[in-house]
Amino acid sequence: MNQAHRLFLLLLSGLLSSCSFGPTTWHYQYERGKTAVLHGPYAVPPANLPPRVLAAVHAGNQIAGRPYKYGGGHRSFMDNGYDCSGAVSYVLRGAGLLARPSTSNAFRKWGSSGDGKHITVYARKGHTFMEVAGLRFDTGYNGDGTGPHWTTRSRPIKGFRARHFPGL
Repeated sequence: MNQAHRLFLLLLSGLLSSCSFGPTTWHYQYERGKTAVLHGPYAVPPANLPPRVLAAVHAGNQIAGRPYKYGGGHRSFMDNGYDCSGAVSYVLRGAGLLARPSTSNAFRKWGSSGDGKHITVYARKGHTFMEVAGLRFDTGYNGDGTGPHWTTRSRPIKGFRARHFPGL
């Protein structure tokens, strides 16, 4: 378990409200913020989010940085690389919101229509990505195909259907 993963678990447990990485000290406002922050490749959420949202962030952190692999994550949630829908499936499964891997086309009908409060899946035929706790979890943008990762960078959503799990 690396330092960022240990930090994440401490933050989730509420045992830590600030931490130090070299010359930088990070402070987290649990009561106010509902937006996760990035620390390297990892998302660190405020601890006051619903447990399923925290679980989704944790799941995304488990596969962040894995390579892009066409069809990755479809035969099984566990894989050595993920495509867009395999990555979204993995995160939703981690949150207890999906029983088996899905496709980008199927995500167009998943859950309920519209943006969620904490988790939104954006899907169109051929691609899907999601936003969790204010961060985008995606496998790339503009064809870069970098594999699953967290980013604060926005992307156009024209042509995508926004879907969410009721209550989240």
